[in-house]
Amino acid sequence: MTEQALKEGSDLAIVIPSWFKVVAIIALIWNLLGVLAFVGQMMITPEMLAELPVAEQELYTSTPQWATAAFALAVFFGTLGSLLLLMKKAMSTPILIFSLVGVAVQLLHAFFLSKSLEVLGPTSLIMPVLVILIAVYLVWLSNKAKLNGWFN
Repeated sequence: MTEQALKEGSDLAIVIPSWFKVVAIIALIWNLLGVLAFVGQMMITPEMLAELPVAEQELYTSTPQWATAAFALAVFFGTLGSLLLLMKKAMSTPILIFSLVGVAVQLLHAFFLSKSLEVLGPTSLIMPVLVILIAVYLVWLSNKAKLNGWFN
């Protein structure tokens, strides 16, 4: 199935693949889960922190504010960009690019400037690699939609 949209001032119908809406909904849910992870991290109490192993406590408490800001940028812009993608708005592209930058900066800190790999082990790379791949894919998809005329 496809969705057809008439281009303004033209009789040409633009065919939007039905999978586009499904992917946009999944992207929105994915980024909302990121918002929940961010909020959870911001709401951690000293008691909760004390339950973690000492090495993880040190990772958490040594995270600079710019890395936390990058996390916020990644998830909130990712959520907004995914919503705009779902609404078929061209503004999704630059918003998702900002989210991708936030992801890159956050991961720069997590895996090159801190001891995350040492403390959490190599399996801790799985989720961040998935996050960066999805962020890149969403920027690509938004740009593809713009080039194909799928946006309003």
